[in-house]
Amino acid sequence: MKNRYHYASVLKALEELKAKDFTVDFNLLEEDIMRHPEHYQILHIYRYEGESDPDDEAIVYGIKSNTGEKGVFVAGFSPGSESEAAKVLHDLSIKGNQH
Repeated sequence: MKNRYHYASVLKALEELKAKDFTVDFNLLEEDIMRHPEHYQILHIYRYEGESDPDDEAIVYGIKSNTGEKGVFVAGFSPGSESEAAKVLHDLSIKGNQH
């Protein structure tokens, strides 16, 4: 079961995950996430909502790879801001909730 949290800022979510040894920047592995989503498991989802501007919304994923690496992926949440890898992660999070 994934843990979902709402934090006041993306920085707070990143600090929390770093304290849990999520240190890899999976944004740098975006291509691999898109090609091999089955190699990744989402363990934590942190959602940040901007106070005044909906375009400030973001999601921070705490991810574990099939090789045991733990890290984060930060994605914009507003329409049009999602990368292809973020869409794949969103789909993975939905599938994970169906178990």
